[in-house]
Amino acid sequence: MNNNDLLVVRKLKKYFFSEKGFLKTAEPPVKAVDGVDLTIKKGETLGLVGESGCGKTTVGRCILRLEEPTEGEVYFEGVNILAHDPKTMEKLRRDMQIIFQDPYSSLNPRRTVGKIIGEGLEIHRVDSARQREERVKELMETVGLLPEHVNRYPHEFSGGQRQRIGVARALALNPKLIIADEPVSALDVSIQAQILNLLVHLQRRFDLTYLFISHDLSVVRHISDRVAVMYLGRIVELAESASLYRNPYHPYTEALMSAAPTSHPLSKKKRIILEGDVPSPRNVPPGCSFHPRCLHRKTECKQKIPEFQETEPGRWVACYFPRKD
Repeated sequence: MNNNDLLVVRKLKKYFFSEKGFLKTAEPPVKAVDGVDLTIKKGETLGLVGESGCGKTTVGRCILRLEEPTEGEVYFEGVNILAHDPKTMEKLRRDMQIIFQDPYSSLNPRRTVGKIIGEGLEIHRVDSARQREERVKELMETVGLLPEHVNRYPHEFSGGQRQRIGVARALALNPKLIIADEPVSALDVSIQAQILNLLVHLQRRFDLTYLFISHDLSVVRHISDRVAVMYLGRIVELAESASLYRNPYHPYTEALMSAAPTSHPLSKKKRIILEGDVPSPRNVPPGCSFHPRCLHRKTECKQKIPEFQETEPGRWVACYFPRKD
């Protein structure tokens, strides 16, 4: 951990426990997040990518303590926030905000846009009521909305405009870290580009740090400085964005890249077809969790979980036999 690290996550786990039947028999836990290590530097965008259900969103929610982790440590500016009491955590929430995936369900339909954006300012008693009104209008203008629409309701805006409202709400308290949970997945492609460009512009203007969660490889490539690839609750590879896309080391990352569409209609690449389906997080395979689907598996892969280690400067991989070209 150094002075340039804004957020450091160590051995983060989130298990969901349940019971079944009349006798309340305990079932094996759902291992949504199973030992994640991450470091996010000040001012950077770290992309977190993987298939649906791999635990990406749960990682983001655990970092913010919207979900309480089962185990692990989360250091924000060098302090383990999992040790904070609710009162201390309330103060910290000014520095850590989230942009939700769904621009429809994440906005209260019974409140005006002005009330939605200004809610955080009101809760934290920032400035006077008049100053908060001016701040809300300023935020609306910053994200490309008309300040005179401050008294409109969410249903009067398009999907892209609603997501801009979500961005303005996240910016209201001048945070240092924003977790963007698939913020463009529900939008049309043309609107996606507008929101992504807005996020890049705001990052430069306000010196923001992003954890950008997505399943869309092209979106992650466009916005991220570094990319972490997640599979079944664990990070399997992390590297600089350009390096990862040019030469993936982990077989799962390689398969993901082969499935991504290319921008040129005549370009061709070898498609890697994985065997079987993603295992259940309630019944994770022994050893490397990817080994039942890996085309390059060997005996070692079935026996012990590979360490997530730095194979070269800036490149971390959890694989016994990384695919170096």
